[in-house]
Amino acid sequence: MWKKPLYKPLPFLNPHIKISTMGATSSNALWFSSIITKKTPIPSFPARFTRTHFLKHPQRLRNDDLSRGSTNPFNSSSLSFSCLAWHKAREIVVDGSEKAEAFGSKDKVITVVLLGWLGAKTKHLKRYVEWNNARGIHAVTFAVEVKELLWFDLGARAEQRLSELENELASWVLEKEEDGRERCFIFHTFSNTGWFLYGSILNGFQRREGLKEKIRGVIIDSGGADPLNPKIWAAGFAAAILKKHSSVINGLESAVIDPKLLKVEPGMIEAVLLSVLEKLLTFILNIPDVNKRLRTVINAIMEHHPHCPQLYLYSTADKVLPYKSVELCVEEMRKKRIKVFSFNFGTSPHVDHYRKFPDIYSSQLHNFLKECFAVKQR
Repeated sequence: MWKKPLYKPLPFLNPHIKISTMGATSSNALWFSSIITKKTPIPSFPARFTRTHFLKHPQRLRNDDLSRGSTNPFNSSSLSFSCLAWHKAREIVVDGSEKAEAFGSKDKVITVVLLGWLGAKTKHLKRYVEWNNARGIHAVTFAVEVKELLWFDLGARAEQRLSELENELASWVLEKEEDGRERCFIFHTFSNTGWFLYGSILNGFQRREGLKEKIRGVIIDSGGADPLNPKIWAAGFAAAILKKHSSVINGLESAVIDPKLLKVEPGMIEAVLLSVLEKLLTFILNIPDVNKRLRTVINAIMEHHPHCPQLYLYSTADKVLPYKSVELCVEEMRKKRIKVFSFNFGTSPHVDHYRKFPDIYSSQLHNFLKECFAVKQR
């Protein structure tokens, strides 16, 4: 699957052009090379972490955090632009009849790793954190802000943050709780950005014994579509950028602006932006180094996946990811004898299924988690 790009390169672009990512002047080129698994060395023996690994509230960056070193994992996860936070779930006591809605209380401790869409912030993932915390599941949120694409050197910072996240997850899950309960993960990804972040982490996990087996389930929300298609990449970037632009425009509504301009401008901006991004990303995706790293992540997801259930949540109305491409991915995973569940919400926009259909979304998650842990208990 996806052995070749599902698009034709532009006539003036040579897909075999000899160019390195450091030679490309685009900050997006650095971003692509960083999100896709160029890793810093992973220590052979993780440091021991205590219960303080989880925070009830995300830490905020302080100026002195950048000026002094620290072995505290929460200091490292509070780097500038990190959008990374650990959220501790409250203790839930399972009653005698064991009817409590708790998945992580009796014999295991579960952490859901929420990997956000491009432009997401911790506050946007709050509802997913709360849903899991209410069921005794800890949560880790990680997202990439749009502004990380605007500086020349921030690709390296994103790469470093992702490597730090991988190390923190590995260090936490390889130990047991003080009462002997094992630790495990559920990954919940959003859009193709979160899906690729998961693939990058998975690629690192497979190089270390015992990590991949700790993944008990994977939820793909609005992701899993054709990963080498520049139209999809362009749509994702445009959606994140236009959301920022929309916020600015809404703030100017009280100003004296011709109403006709407010109606015409968004459509014009979107068309121009999509055209420019598609050409730029077609070029970037054909840079040998970038293409190789992309394929490394795709290979980890499609060929070295953990043997646990997967849930794909998508929508026919999604304007960023073609629903047929998601369904193609679902069928491909089923051919590999992976237990795959899927649900098409029909009318909800990209990564907006929970907000539009909270009850259905919650039910899908609940039933999926029951399936994930029923498999291990047989």
